[in-house]
Amino acid sequence: IQMGMARRGVPLMESNLFDLTGKVALVTGTSRGLGQFFARALAKAGADLIITSRQPATLGPFQSEIEALGRQALPLALDVRDYDSIQKMVASAMGHYGKIDVLVNNAGCNIRKPALEVAWEDWNTVLDTNLRGTFFVSQAVARHMIPRKYGRMINIGSVTCVSGYAGLAPYGASRGGVKQLTMSLAADWGVHGITVNCLAPGWFKTAQNAVLYEDQEWVDYLCERIPLKRPGQPGDLDGAIVFLASDASEYVTAQTLLIDGGISGGALRALPKKPR
Repeated sequence: IQMGMARRGVPLMESNLFDLTGKVALVTGTSRGLGQFFARALAKAGADLIITSRQPATLGPFQSEIEALGRQALPLALDVRDYDSIQKMVASAMGHYGKIDVLVNNAGCNIRKPALEVAWEDWNTVLDTNLRGTFFVSQAVARHMIPRKYGRMINIGSVTCVSGYAGLAPYGASRGGVKQLTMSLAADWGVHGITVNCLAPGWFKTAQNAVLYEDQEWVDYLCERIPLKRPGQPGDLDGAIVFLASDASEYVTAQTLLIDGGISGGALRALPKKPR
């Protein structure tokens, strides 16, 4: 990294590799949940934002919060299952800022059902949102990053990128696809100075899965399988999202970064000690 910075004439002692001042970051799905935490972390690091929702009127309070931090926040309508919506959103973002430096593909959904109960449309809803949407938003943004020879793309996956869980067949398939898509796009666009990585959170309480955390027995069982012995807190993702968005990660691409307290390491519930 230091050699790369020296080639660009950046004084090593005066630079901050994690500083996003002057960068524009697009974060999809910012009406609630982890999307807002990702956007907030990027704004605190200095980035101006494009924030999106299928219902952009709901973004007003979050826009005000970001502006109170001294950053710009442009709210735009986006339905990642609609090709025309994607194109219109990116065109509006470019018309306002003139560039997009960072893309966080956060918009996603889940339908929890036993595999035998998954309907045809359940599958389409999850895969079209989480996988097809991620690809076509990336494609639309890449068309503007490529001429500038610069871009940071961060696809949001989950621990299901690498682990299987009952009741999550479409979701796991979509997240596994996001991991593979990340590697393919990194190979396609690396020559243009674009890095593409996957940030994969473990078990974090969100609006999508809040009902699970109402079962204390399940929470206790989960924590026994996590080496750090607790579910994730949104702030646990701040460092990773800023790292992948910044020049600190300029030689990191095609990677899946798991922020999961170690659960993907395969830890099992501890067995009770046998009496001697």
